[in-house]
Amino acid sequence: MIGRRNSFMDNLPQAVKGLLIINIAVFVISIIVEATMNIDLGRVLGLYFYKSDLFRPYQIITHMFMHGSLMHLVFNMYALWMFGQVIERVWGAKKFLIYYFVTGFGAVVLHTFVNYLQYQSIVAGMSNESVQMVLNEGAKLISHNQNWTDPDVGALNLFMHIPTVGASGAVFGLLLAFGMLFPNIELQLMFIPIPIKAKYFVMGYGALELYMGVQNAAGDNIAHFAHLGGMLFGFILIKIWDKTNKNNYYQEF
Repeated sequence: MIGRRNSFMDNLPQAVKGLLIINIAVFVISIIVEATMNIDLGRVLGLYFYKSDLFRPYQIITHMFMHGSLMHLVFNMYALWMFGQVIERVWGAKKFLIYYFVTGFGAVVLHTFVNYLQYQSIVAGMSNESVQMVLNEGAKLISHNQNWTDPDVGALNLFMHIPTVGASGAVFGLLLAFGMLFPNIELQLMFIPIPIKAKYFVMGYGALELYMGVQNAAGDNIAHFAHLGGMLFGFILIKIWDKTNKNNYYQEF
C-alpha cells in the first residue's frame, strides 16, 4: 500500500486551518452569490457604523470573514498562515482562537470610536433634515454608484453606507503577538532588503499605521485604526495573561 503524502493543509494546526478554509470559502461563495443572484454579501455581512440604518449586531463577527478583493484576501491569509501557525503551536487552539477574536473585536472598538469622532465632526455643521435625508436615501444612491455633490452630505453618506470588511484587525493582533513572543527573531521581508528583528518590524508597522490613521490618508480605503485596535487589544490581553499565568511565553532568538 502506498501512503498518502501530507498535504499543505495537513501540516497546519487546527485553528489556523479552519480560519483559512472559512475565509477562502466565504470569498468564493460571495463571488458565486453576486454572479448568480446579484447580491453583494459584502454589503450584507460587512460592518457598518453603529448609527447607520444598515448596521446589524452580527456584522461585528461576520465582517471578519469578508474581503473586498482577491489581494485583500491573499494578504490577510498569508499573514494568518505565516504568523498564526507559529502562535497556535505555542498557545494551543483554544487560546489562539480567544486571542484572534478578542483582537478582531478590539479592532471594531477602536475603529468605531474614531468613526464616532469623525461622525460628530461631520454632522456638527449639518441640519437635522440633511442628516435624516442621508439616512433615508443614502443607501439607495450608493447602491447605484451615486452620491450627493454637497461635500458634507456626500461625505456623511459614504461614512454611513460603506461597510468595513476583512480580518486585518485580528491579523495585526497576530503580528503584535508574534513580535512579543519572538522579539529577536529576524524576518526577511520582500519590501525590506535586510533582515529585521520582529520587535522592530512590529513597532515600525504600528507607528506607520498610527501616522496614516492620524493623517487620514485620502482614498487609501484602509481602516488604519482598526489595525491599531487589533494590536492594542492584543497587547492588553497578552499582559493580562502574563499576570495570571506563570508560564513564560517569550522566546529569545
